[in-house]
Amino acid sequence: MPRWDPEAKERLRAAALELFAERGYDNATVAQITERAGLTRRTFSRYFADKRDVLFAGSEQLPNAMADAVRRADPALPPFQALLAALVDAGDLFAGLVSHAAQRRAIIASSPELQERERTKLAAVTEAVVGALRERGANESSAKMLAQVGIAVFHTAFERWAEHPEGADFAARVREAAAELAAHLTP
Repeated sequence: MPRWDPEAKERLRAAALELFAERGYDNATVAQITERAGLTRRTFSRYFADKRDVLFAGSEQLPNAMADAVRRADPALPPFQALLAALVDAGDLFAGLVSHAAQRRAIIASSPELQERERTKLAAVTEAVVGALRERGANESSAKMLAQVGIAVFHTAFERWAEHPEGADFAARVREAAAELAAHLTP
């Protein structure tokens, strides 16, 4: 009987990313992923529901993590400043993803199915942030607008960080994107 492999999940993720990059997402199968990783389909199923999950595993934690970060922000901060503080705080969630971030983005960009999943994920984060902003006293309309703008800042920061992770950490990219937005809003 094979022994538990503490590196199995990362081996599966690396094999999947390699195959997606080589053959395209649609042309890579779970069987090919497990073969490349030297593992079984059963091992794959322990970690991922399907091949799409390789790219999105853990993303179900992001809405609650972002909402909690908004709630933890200094109570004296106005809602949008609290949201920006939360985005900076969220940088810790991405520290381990830097090695695969650009490759993951390229794979998602190549597939309409994956792009839809990414939009769904971001919509869930936005809704969670709306709720947290409402708890901080923002009215519904303002909370929705601020959450959407905040998620746009988040998305921009993530893209820049993924493309050039050696240039700055995620928190710095959030501050950079927020400053750029503010500069465009100043007459």
